[in-house]
Amino acid sequence: MVAELPQSVLFCCDYNAVRSPMAEGMMKKLYGTGTYVQSAGVKSEQDIDGFSIAVCEEIGVELSRHRARSFDEMAEWGDDLGSFDLVIALSPASQRRALDLTRIYHLDVLYWPIMDPTGLGETREAKMAAYRQSRDQILAHMTERWGDPRSDTSSGEET
Repeated sequence: MVAELPQSVLFCCDYNAVRSPMAEGMMKKLYGTGTYVQSAGVKSEQDIDGFSIAVCEEIGVELSRHRARSFDEMAEWGDDLGSFDLVIALSPASQRRALDLTRIYHLDVLYWPIMDPTGLGETREAKMAAYRQSRDQILAHMTERWGDPRSDTSSGEET
């Protein structure tokens, strides 16, 4: 059964440079603007990953302007985790941090085990294949949760 789209969702991973920016960008592009979408990392020591940008461009999702941010930076900038309806962790470390940070809020934290493609593959094409696999895992979870964004079964806007 397809769930209704949340009013707001936060995707999180280790560095907010690979998986969570892909999820944020795909959610915005595929499900429309009816849901407020952000992403964060346990740390923000890295810039957006070029392979993430490339594999998302293949499906019409633009990530080049993404700026990595951490949970701590969110708090410093006044973003309240309690204002999100749903937090989706894409790595074990981000799940632990999200559960710790949300223990005082009444909101759901989901864990989607998405493969970390960094460090996989020796050639450019092998690296691209690993990043595509992670991208497609995220898309599969979104489609399972909220329906196909290109059909009438989706709770979001049609694209």
